[in-house]
Amino acid sequence: MSVDIEKTKPREPRKLFFKHIVRKLFLEDWALKLTALVITLALWFGVTGLSTPTKERLTVPLNPTISTDAVIMNAIRPDVDIFISGDKRKLDQINRSDLSAGLDLTAVGPGDWVIELSPDTVSVALPPGVKLVNVQPGNMAVKLEAVEEKDIEVKVQTESEPAVGYEVYSSSALPPKIRVRGPASFIKTLDYVQTEKIDLTGKKEEFTAKQIPVNVSNPKAAVLNTVVDIFFRIGEKRIEKTFMIPISGQNSGKKATVVLYASRAMLAKIHADELKVEIVKSETGEDQPQLILPTELQDVVEIRKLKVN
Repeated sequence: MSVDIEKTKPREPRKLFFKHIVRKLFLEDWALKLTALVITLALWFGVTGLSTPTKERLTVPLNPTISTDAVIMNAIRPDVDIFISGDKRKLDQINRSDLSAGLDLTAVGPGDWVIELSPDTVSVALPPGVKLVNVQPGNMAVKLEAVEEKDIEVKVQTESEPAVGYEVYSSSALPPKIRVRGPASFIKTLDYVQTEKIDLTGKKEEFTAKQIPVNVSNPKAAVLNTVVDIFFRIGEKRIEKTFMIPISGQNSGKKATVVLYASRAMLAKIHADELKVEIVKSETGEDQPQLILPTELQDVVEIRKLKVN
């Protein structure tokens, strides 16, 4: 039986080609190729190991945001524990001191509430690839109250005394009332706000204390005008002096006892004939005495007693 030599010839070059490829891959420069393989495997394991999701627990400040028409009345927790997950490299790059948990309560009205704390209600600014997976505790009690504003009288506070022989005749705030904003329950019971104490040491005459701070006792309330001016009238200490004044008009012949209160120097200048007492009708139709003072005395003399004998 004869063999077809022409058909067997092409197989020899093909066989030699594959032997050449195998020699190139596995026998030539094998040390260099082994080193490259080791480096490649090390890089692959390093990258895949670092990119494996990592979980971490952190304690961060809790910052609730509420409506401008409400105030939180109860003591709420200052921080929460958050659980985050992501690439370890990104977790390591986070500045822990910059993290905080935001809680939006702007849509919550006045009342007692139990607020859920979860990834759906709490927001934390995290880099891409890192997510918030849990928050502890899971809820928090919050009491919200409506806010009100009201104009409140200013009460002046002083310390020390004027100069010897002198006293404060009067003090008045400018403006006399200031607007206060705070919880409705507190504002309704607030009768006045106080100034800081003003030193009167050695004062002998009227003066105005400028830009005096005004305080409110409730830390959840605030004054909208934080300072006022206070005008003081100061003069010599006052004493009482009694005058017997004839009654003019139809009741002439009768006298009235008049007790005036003013400084000693001022009372020494007043003479009985400068004073006039008349009988007038009150709103109820009754007769009552009325003392008429000279114009220059009306703002500096106080009438302590006025009685018909």
